[in-house]
Amino acid sequence: MKTTQHNPLAPHLKLELSAADAALVQQYQTGALVNSYRCNNEDVIRREQTDRDSASVMRSSFVRDTEKIMHLQAYNRLAGKTQVFSFREHDDLTRRGLHVQLVARVARNIGRALGLNEDLIEAIALGHDIGHTPFGHAGERFLNEEYHARTKKYFFHNVMSVRVLDTLYGRNLSLQMLDGALCHNGEFEQQVLALSTLSNFAEFDATVQSCWDDAHNVIGHLRPMTLEGCVVRISDIIAYLGKDRQDAIRAGIATEKTFDDGMGGAYNAWALSAFTTDIVSHSLGSSRIAMSEESFEELRRAKRENYQKIYLASEVAEDFSQNIAQMFAMVYATCLEWMQSGDVTTPIFTHHILPLKRSLSYYGKHYDWQQDFDLTVVDYISAMTDDYFAALCQHIDPSTALFFPQYSYFA
Repeated sequence: MKTTQHNPLAPHLKLELSAADAALVQQYQTGALVNSYRCNNEDVIRREQTDRDSASVMRSSFVRDTEKIMHLQAYNRLAGKTQVFSFREHDDLTRRGLHVQLVARVARNIGRALGLNEDLIEAIALGHDIGHTPFGHAGERFLNEEYHARTKKYFFHNVMSVRVLDTLYGRNLSLQMLDGALCHNGEFEQQVLALSTLSNFAEFDATVQSCWDDAHNVIGHLRPMTLEGCVVRISDIIAYLGKDRQDAIRAGIATEKTFDDGMGGAYNAWALSAFTTDIVSHSLGSSRIAMSEESFEELRRAKRENYQKIYLASEVAEDFSQNIAQMFAMVYATCLEWMQSGDVTTPIFTHHILPLKRSLSYYGKHYDWQQDFDLTVVDYISAMTDDYFAALCQHIDPSTALFFPQYSYFA
């Protein structure tokens, strides 16, 4: 792997802060300066004011959010969900569980330099993809197509992340954390991220509902209510740009010579340094998170190249796309039949509805799965790991085993 730290397509981007910026960052880190735009722990907003969620010396408001998220079954399942590459026996390819940790790492580095609330950043980063489907964005697309055809509503993983955290597990997470998860969508990069005016759950709930009802006109316009949320949003893109390239090379989809900048897998290290440095230098002391023109254009260029040379070349995008789409439709229809029959021995009851009911009852809440069967199916399918989805397909129809390739470590 090349070790060069020079990107010929973005020659003026620096890998270290200027002396003046470094001095200002040091003041933030030592507490000599306080960022007046940060979200402080005492600013936390929750639906319910309970003693159980009160801040303490050991656990600040947003640390409690992080711990709630990490102890959810849905968080644990991220380790079994595709980030980009499905159907491969390769332990070194990134799964979504690692991705959220990488986002948290990038975002905390930026947040620390800007004097922001690292605990809130970590909570948003670790929870932002918790509503993601199996099989990455291909799975998200297949589930959305089936759900929309039946209900005229839309499925997007960032909206589902809010539902998982706020409704399905009822963990009383903060508005700031939930807002950051909703607004994180990495498909909409921006050079400048300005804050929204969101301040309460009533406004937030209306926004979430509009995402379900009219996603294509809403999601692209979402803006976080905190700078911490803005940092996670841009860090999501930074975290996957170079990492996906490294994974593509490991998977044999690309080589070190595939990419226009000539950096191969070394682009990841360069991107982590160059983009974070640029963001910090253009956001210090500001009420927004910004990038330079050169940095933003390079981010967009690299993202476009990833789509052209990686994402559209993977198995789910090509060879298995139609088969997997048909599997999503089959699972969806079967789950509806199971609920309509009321047979509580079927998997949607034993593996999804009943466990959630037990979990929510501990907090005095109820899973109202009967109100909307389609949404309950979406809850179930989006929660599945890749392996569980494949196993469920074969449980429903054993012949579908033919559609799931069997790879060997020793082939």
